[in-house]
Amino acid sequence: MNTLKEILSKLLKGEITLAEAERQVKLLAIEEVGNMARIDVNRDCRKGIPEIILAEGKSAADVVDIALHVMEEKGRVIVSRCNVEQISAVKATVPSDAVLRVYDRARMIVLKKKEFAVKPTGGKVGLLTAGTSDIPVAEEAKVIAEEMGCTVFAAYDVGVAGIHR
Repeated sequence: MNTLKEILSKLLKGEITLAEAERQVKLLAIEEVGNMARIDVNRDCRKGIPEIILAEGKSAADVVDIALHVMEEKGRVIVSRCNVEQISAVKATVPSDAVLRVYDRARMIVLKKKEFAVKPTGGKVGLLTAGTSDIPVAEEAKVIAEEMGCTVFAAYDVGVAGIHR
């Protein structure tokens, strides 16, 4: 893969188009973790939300490796759809300069450097669930919204099937 300097040099020499240079620069933001994952470490800069690691289908060791790598790079990592084994493995490897928050209902973890602070955006998010089965997904959305700097207002099991609701 070319470095940023090489890409810009080729662009200046007319060896590549502006569109190709843009494509190559975007690829610079992809980091490989071992032979298993390619992480978009600058997604938060482009989209306002960091890459969220989906733990489902990954081994506990892979989740640990990816989580620690992303936390070191970005100061925080959000991991979704974690199982008990994956959460235990991450708990066992939390560095002394980091804090782990486990969200059992959401099946998520957030691992942050102690000095990392979420910047408030002023955004407000309302979360409603019709029934109790929806709560884990709502809790997942809540964690993500809060990590994006939003204030979340949640009301669960407010379905409209009964006249009493």
